[in-house]
Amino acid sequence: MSEQQSSVTPPAKPVSERIDTTRPHSARFWNYFVGGKDNYEVDREVGDQIKAFFPGLVDVAVAGRQFLRRSVSHLVEDHGVRQFLDIGTGLPTADNTHQVAQEIAPETRIVYVDNDPLVLTHARALLTSSPEGVTDYIDADLYDPDTILAEAAKTLDFDRPVALMLLGILGHADDFSKAREVVGRLMAGLPTGSYLVMYDGTRTSEGMIAAEKAYIESGAVPYYVREPDEIVTLFDGLRILDPGFVRLSEWRPDADSATVSAEVDAFGGIGVKE
Repeated sequence: MSEQQSSVTPPAKPVSERIDTTRPHSARFWNYFVGGKDNYEVDREVGDQIKAFFPGLVDVAVAGRQFLRRSVSHLVEDHGVRQFLDIGTGLPTADNTHQVAQEIAPETRIVYVDNDPLVLTHARALLTSSPEGVTDYIDADLYDPDTILAEAAKTLDFDRPVALMLLGILGHADDFSKAREVVGRLMAGLPTGSYLVMYDGTRTSEGMIAAEKAYIESGAVPYYVREPDEIVTLFDGLRILDPGFVRLSEWRPDADSATVSAEVDAFGGIGVKE
């Protein structure tokens, strides 16, 4: 599928009817924290409230984008990965997965997955691709892995390794067993040699715990921070690459890493299916 052939499956309802501007939304909220403009007053109000008592949440947002860039670059340059399945895409900002990957290897193929209506309105920005590569967008729910895999297989070659990216989204699972099931089913559908790239916010400071409480009380879809020792079990059955499942500030740091707190409340890593 070429860039011109890429398409977005229309949702059942018009996008305008699916966007709720009366309560914060995670994609818009995070967009505000990384300096984007695709957010509403309600997102900024809650963001400012949390920043007032816990500015460290901005570090989590920024460190998450840095981790995306470093992890994708590492997989493309050092492991030869040329296919990415990015679920929970979020709103386009700088250094999206396809931009990072195709700058290094223009032939890389990327499938984005999200079911957020505002993300859908920006999907065309995510469908830009190098002439040699492909990008596509699937409007699907995280908790429907069978549909995700079936649709992704129309663009990705499941006879070759795929990097599954779940960046900052599994905290939305109210029951950790749901997150574990989704990851297991997705990885089971990918070939040997595939990778899981994952990070989430962690219950590693009083400020982060208070931020979780304030965010949930705002009326947004809840996001639950958990202990790193619990989150790392999502890599069960995979070999975790060096430097392990660590704070994002410690994962293959570069010059940009110094712009966030060394004690950032988010852990991540990469696991390979062998």
